[in-house]
Amino acid sequence: MFESLDRLPPDPILGLMAAYRADGDPIKVDLGVGVYRDERGETPVLAAVKRAEASFLARQTTKSYVSSVGNAEFNRLLEELTLGAAHPTVAGGRVRTIQAPGGCGALRLGAELIKASSPHTVVHVSVPTWANHIPLIGGSGLKLANYDYYDAGSGGLNFAGMLEALEKLPAGSAVLLQASCHNPTGVDLTDAQWRELLPAFKRGALLPFIDMAYQGLGRGIAEDAFGIRLFAAQLPEVLIAVSCSKNFGLYRERTGALHVIAASAAAADTALSQLARIARTLYSMPPDHGAAIVQEILANDALRTLWLDEVAAMHARMAGLRAEFVKHLSASCPQRDFSCIARQHGMFSLLGIDTAQVRALRDAHHVYMLDDSRINIAGLRTGNLAYVAEALSQVLRQRA
Repeated sequence: MFESLDRLPPDPILGLMAAYRADGDPIKVDLGVGVYRDERGETPVLAAVKRAEASFLARQTTKSYVSSVGNAEFNRLLEELTLGAAHPTVAGGRVRTIQAPGGCGALRLGAELIKASSPHTVVHVSVPTWANHIPLIGGSGLKLANYDYYDAGSGGLNFAGMLEALEKLPAGSAVLLQASCHNPTGVDLTDAQWRELLPAFKRGALLPFIDMAYQGLGRGIAEDAFGIRLFAAQLPEVLIAVSCSKNFGLYRERTGALHVIAASAAAADTALSQLARIARTLYSMPPDHGAAIVQEILANDALRTLWLDEVAAMHARMAGLRAEFVKHLSASCPQRDFSCIARQHGMFSLLGIDTAQVRALRDAHHVYMLDDSRINIAGLRTGNLAYVAEALSQVLRQRA
């Protein structure tokens, strides 16, 4: 049977990881893989995570299943983190949450719920978007389409094009939005732009499907959730996929959740019943370990404060790296304006160079990034900023 299968090429990110590991040059720089790294180039276990893990493991008495919807207290605490404890949807009982295997699992659950509700719905995604959005959502069988988002010329948002595209969508369309730290561009909607988008969603009866993978790493915990909190308060239905990989550093624990905002408590209960069935058919039960860590942190004032300080430190480090990188780029590459990198948010930016130049950086200078020139800002360090800027300068001069 399996002899009839075609061998597929490796995933671009996984292939890049393998190439980087195989490179023996000590100067090599990994700007490809989307994980946070500290100044030593390591992805640390947060101190809050270590303390929380030790605490709950000392009390844990069983490894039995939790449920298809996951850890109830984790779900409740994550609702409060996402929406705020005083949000009207929480007070009104219109929110239901299902724990998921990471943000990826949450995205797929949301897509499957849309399909169960309205199988002909088209999900519209930004150009560009995170590459895995397409297979995660499209793999459910839903059709996808695009809307304008990024202005490559300015390194900013093409808000007029975005708004125009959304105004033209058929009623009932779903729109995938990123709450903050847009992957791959780092270009986010301002609070004013979120407010300006809202009437288009109301007029068109559009369903916002909001992906929040980096809460706290853009502008702050509440600031990064501004669009979510606004839309959830003003619209009858919203889907929110949340990941704990980046801000809690729980990458391998696959910890996330899908929040469903429904028009009524009864409709929210119905949606959750459907999600429990979907989860049962896909993976049965979610992993518990990461959710237990997050629960411990968010329920303990001292651990929560420690975690918030660590998130703030990660955010500050990346903002500082952006500013310093722009200074080095301005000195090494005066023929190009890279100042937009300092105005962007989160872990990612696009350098705006072509695939040949990306590969020249890798082959000649051991600087690794995705072919679309997306770089992970957290892969930079004080000791390699000048090197990366000069390597880029040489590649740009060669193609001038």
